[in-house]
Amino acid sequence: MDTLELNAAANEMRKDIIRMLEAAGSGHPGGSLSCIDTLAALYLGGVMEHDSANPDWEERDRFVLAKGHAAPALYAVLAHAGYLTREELASLRKLGSRLQGHPDSNLVPGVEVSTGSLGQGLSIACGIAAGLRLKGGDQHVFTVLGDGECQEGQVWEAATFAAHQKLDNLVAIVDANGLQIDGDTHDVCQVGDLGDKFAAFGWDVNRVDGHDIEAMIELFNTLKAKRDGKPHMVIETTVKGKGVSFMEGQAGWHGKAPNAEEASIALAELEEGGR
Repeated sequence: MDTLELNAAANEMRKDIIRMLEAAGSGHPGGSLSCIDTLAALYLGGVMEHDSANPDWEERDRFVLAKGHAAPALYAVLAHAGYLTREELASLRKLGSRLQGHPDSNLVPGVEVSTGSLGQGLSIACGIAAGLRLKGGDQHVFTVLGDGECQEGQVWEAATFAAHQKLDNLVAIVDANGLQIDGDTHDVCQVGDLGDKFAAFGWDVNRVDGHDIEAMIELFNTLKAKRDGKPHMVIETTVKGKGVSFMEGQAGWHGKAPNAEEASIALAELEEGGR
């Protein structure tokens, strides 16, 4: 896909997120909308090696959604990448559905790890990256964390491990939208400059606009080719609720689904924005 096609796909996935959350009556729109451009770059922009016809392909790159509450974004991109049908997205959080509120690797093709307990995803990604290296593979592991998630101590234990093990096949991405369920991250628990902190732990730190798909693709591909003995951190500046005016920058939309009227307004805005 070229940049125009990728941006159009991301816009369609935003619509999918709104539709599935409205149908479910629960879920997390804000952080799903803020990270969907990142997932579009990884899955549809040619960054990650993967095969929807063979989800367990040994040579695939791995992806871990550490911020598991953003499952609607992962389900949307998996549908656009061919792992699911877009029709199945309407079953989000329904009784008997494969698409639970947090991703389940036992149910959904393309989901590497069941996530949901914040703080654990980076540790899991580190373990996968270390295991792949021990097997002599050239695959990469990508993981997306929330900036509020970086208040968890286990994140920093994992950061220490990754640097010590020189896991340069690991790319961790922080969706830095500045908000979490209880408000601004700097009010809830100030984490300071995450880039400086990860650099102090021995990581290669990079910064990018998390809504510039072309820039993200260029950066991710550069990091895949970079074997310098350091794990890679990407701090992405994003907007929570991106694409829907009344959700943008609002902590109240962290874990609240739109009703029918709100969904209609959101979809109309996205339709207009996609033209």
